Amino acid sequence: MAAQKKTTKLRILELDPSLGAFEGDLNARMERYKNKKKELLGKGKKLSDFANGHHHFGFHKTKTGWVYREWAPAAKALHLIGDFNDWNRESHPLTSKGDGTWEIEIKGVRTLKHLSRVKVAVTAQNGEVQDRIPLYATYVKQDKETNGFNALIWNPRTTFEWTDAKFRPQNNVPPMIYESHVGMATEQERVGTYLEFMTDMLPRIKADGYNTVQLMAIMEHPYYASFGYQVSNFFAASSWYGTPDELKALINEAHRLGISVLLDIVHSHAVKNTAEGINCFDGTEWQFFHGGAKGDHPAWGSKCFDYSRNGVLHFLLSNVKFWMEEYHFDGFRFDGVTSMLYHDHGLGTSFTGHEQYFSMNTDVDAVTYLMLASDLIHEYKKHAIAIAEDMSAMPGMCLPIKDGGMGFDYRLSMGLPDFFIKTIKEKEDGQWEISKLYWELIARRSGEKVVAYAESHDQALVGDKTIMFRLADKEMYWGMNRADENMIVERAVALHKMIRLVTIGAGGEGYLNFMGNEFGHPEWIDFPREGNGWSFKNARRLWSLADNGFLRYQQLGDFDKAMISVIKENEVLKGPWTNCRRQHEQDQILIYERANCLFVFNFHPTNSQTGLFVPVDGQYGDYKVILSTDDKQFGGYDRIDKTTVYHTWAHDPNLGDGFAMYLPARTAVVLKKIDPAAEEKAAEEAPKKASAKKAAAKKPAAKKTPAKKAAAKKAEKTEA
Repeated sequence: MAAQKKTTKLRILELDPSLGAFEGDLNARMERYKNKKKELLGKGKKLSDFANGHHHFGFHKTKTGWVYREWAPAAKALHLIGDFNDWNRESHPLTSKGDGTWEIEIKGVRTLKHLSRVKVAVTAQNGEVQDRIPLYATYVKQDKETNGFNALIWNPRTTFEWTDAKFRPQNNVPPMIYESHVGMATEQERVGTYLEFMTDMLPRIKADGYNTVQLMAIMEHPYYASFGYQVSNFFAASSWYGTPDELKALINEAHRLGISVLLDIVHSHAVKNTAEGINCFDGTEWQFFHGGAKGDHPAWGSKCFDYSRNGVLHFLLSNVKFWMEEYHFDGFRFDGVTSMLYHDHGLGTSFTGHEQYFSMNTDVDAVTYLMLASDLIHEYKKHAIAIAEDMSAMPGMCLPIKDGGMGFDYRLSMGLPDFFIKTIKEKEDGQWEISKLYWELIARRSGEKVVAYAESHDQALVGDKTIMFRLADKEMYWGMNRADENMIVERAVALHKMIRLVTIGAGGEGYLNFMGNEFGHPEWIDFPREGNGWSFKNARRLWSLADNGFLRYQQLGDFDKAMISVIKENEVLKGPWTNCRRQHEQDQILIYERANCLFVFNFHPTNSQTGLFVPVDGQYGDYKVILSTDDKQFGGYDRIDKTTVYHTWAHDPNLGDGFAMYLPARTAVVLKKIDPAAEEKAAEEAPKKASAKKAAAKKPAAKKTPAKKAAAKKAEKTEA
């Protein structure tokens, strides 16, 4: 009798026993992943060996010339056209290799010059010919004369030299993410550039305390106003902002500053365009996408990938590796994951039961692709980060594959922004549902990490409103002067700070902010389009509002910087889930503890607490305020004395031991347990340290020997 195969219970079932009824579905998920991986790789190969389409296809320089390969399995013929042959449609035919691959060798290394324009004329089986952008083109640019797009040969004389070998992305965990759009990062009414972002934005991001920048709209897209979510050319760094080497310079500089860089990758759909994109490239609609209505996204007007096809998997997985290998990205935020996971794209579905995750509506091929992608990411770069934009909270999305998960590191906590919008719109001040707020903050699956945020770019788009815009409305146009009294603005400023603090303190294991929102950037984002006269007025960031010193925007920005600093210094996001100490609906009080810090909130609009009891539940000792939203520099009234030491001596029959404190209305504080003796010693030593530092600054610099001068000169040359 053959030995029965022993099955090991998946760890996901231990973390969430309620999934027990779906153990068969989870095991099937694992089997599909293993079988597909085996099918793709064969024996002894890794995913990073398989995901090398960009090394084979596209344009590659050889010793004697060039080789160009294309994947067009259903095409009848292909001809390379461009500047190099005066767009001759017959002179350079590609040869079919019999496996869907086409190839041509071009003699002479100078035949294809740097920035020369090229396309490929694809003849379909029905004889129809279309001029197309090569699938693996790495630089695509719009022609100013014709407005059409061409692939450009990227072959500069000098190869970009990376200097980021010592950079380690693991140093930036937990991630503090600054979500950014390069084009709208400038204050001028135009498209910003990679180099401007590098010189102007990266130092700002570093100074504000964020350790990770997430770049949006980097994959080439023909329509600027699509925010980069209608991708046409998957291997091309967008020419809207500059050249491939200029993007590399941006990332290289970010790494020099110790900042990780994530790519907002779009593998959930693609632009419908055939002239610029990959749709119907070989003359069929099913080369990359589902045929018929299934291939059309009902809400986005785009094309939906068919993840069951191995050629599609090869293309997309190669794309993942390409961005890490060629541009040194440190991970990805996968856009539209919910749309990928379900045949109905999750539209109008409220995910209230486990049966909705394991049904005929689930696209199991998309699940398998996402598992392969997360596997590849961590195989190629061990400490890379994979974040899923999934509103459905698919079980196991952020658990290791070996545990029955899908291998992502984080999921975006998409319910929080919706909660804040709904609350601000529908609830009067003083009537906020504190228990529901706390539930939204901690609502995540056991063992799975999330990135918390109060608002992202989604909430800033035209038709919606940022939190500051919702709170202050038209008053933000003339009521933000620091010298003026404006009750509407003061309310907005107070709640803006509290909402961010409560989110970062309890909402997840990572944090995200969209650029400019940290200081309450006014109005919405409205990209140039026909409906607004192609205006850039609201497709930029007005940094001067936060920098000129006269407006409350600076106070909001200063608070954000102080908040990030406190969270990082006390490793709050590395701490376990929060421990709720107290909730009170009528008084609008929320108190929780995380990583030895106490977060105390009074959301009430008028009731200041003169003796608010703060329970510590056995964490006896002395506490001091390390952050207050009421500091004058943050637009408050300085009613919190940070020198006060709170002793845990008081006792409440219902709440246990703790201490009492004064907390004004619409104010929040963070307290930390202290050692009074250590505090006293540090205070005594502070003047000595300051004196020593002053003396060191006055000490003349040591003269450089000739050897040291030469070494310094060499270092400067290397860095340049």
